[in-house]
Amino acid sequence: MPEVEIVAACDRRKERAQAAADRAYSSAGEMFGAEALDFVDVVTQADEHLETVALAADRGLAVICQKPLASDWKTACSMVEIAEKRGIRLMVHDNWRWQPWYRAAKEFLLRGEVGTPIAYGFQCRTKDGLGDRPYPAQEYFRDLRRFTVDEVLVHHIDTARFLFGDIAAVYAEARRVNRRILGEDQAILTLSHGGGTLGWIDGNRFADHDESGPSLDDARIDGDSGTIRISPAGDVWSGGRRLWANDRPQGYRGDSVYAAQAHFIECLTTGRPFETEAREYLHRTYAVVEAAYASIASHRRVETAEILQRF
Repeated sequence: MPEVEIVAACDRRKERAQAAADRAYSSAGEMFGAEALDFVDVVTQADEHLETVALAADRGLAVICQKPLASDWKTACSMVEIAEKRGIRLMVHDNWRWQPWYRAAKEFLLRGEVGTPIAYGFQCRTKDGLGDRPYPAQEYFRDLRRFTVDEVLVHHIDTARFLFGDIAAVYAEARRVNRRILGEDQAILTLSHGGGTLGWIDGNRFADHDESGPSLDDARIDGDSGTIRISPAGDVWSGGRRLWANDRPQGYRGDSVYAAQAHFIECLTTGRPFETEAREYLHRTYAVVEAAYASIASHRRVETAEILQRF
């Protein structure tokens, strides 16, 4: 991005920080104390987010922080409170809603392409969860006690909120198939939106889609006058017509990481609100994740409002 300069990087393994920036540190506190920064991009694992965001907040630095927001609900609430008390801007980096096929689908929905949305479904697949050493690209997945919903399907929850509005309730079932990991590796969620739309999210790491492409998903949106399908290739279809062809071969999943970070920078420079501003994300996306786990534990439908009462 021409308006951004990466001046420093921090990693416990300093050689990795050196690969990202000329000035490298192995301690976040040391980096914050030594450098004149405008913002920080936090890409650590979730259990380190609170400490890192607090250090940045003490120095008045804006933060874009990877999802999952935190390792549990109480910690996530503390992060948001710290950011607000220190007066810093905090955006959650959940980049799925910036995948260009979902941005295109949103435009078609706003134009009334299928009328009023009635139902939708996301089928998420990637075949990397089998065998004695699953998830070779992200080995830490094996040690997460909350995995498929917290790490993967949260993307779809946030995208559903982007497309169809706030989620009022969730019913979820999940299980662990591969005993080489700690958390759940299969989950199915049914979601009820405040506006009446119903949806489902079905995710596992044992199969691939029949069609290859940059998306993990095969998505369908039914309206009262038509249907939109978003293929694993990233194309958007309706009634046999291709409404939008994926022309974004570069970057991660349609270059959605770049798009999310560009949004962060634009909002910093213009003062506009973030789409995934921390408190809103906490209340409208992360609370649904918590409701899903409460549903899995209790085998009942859980209202999002029930989770918000804990804040």
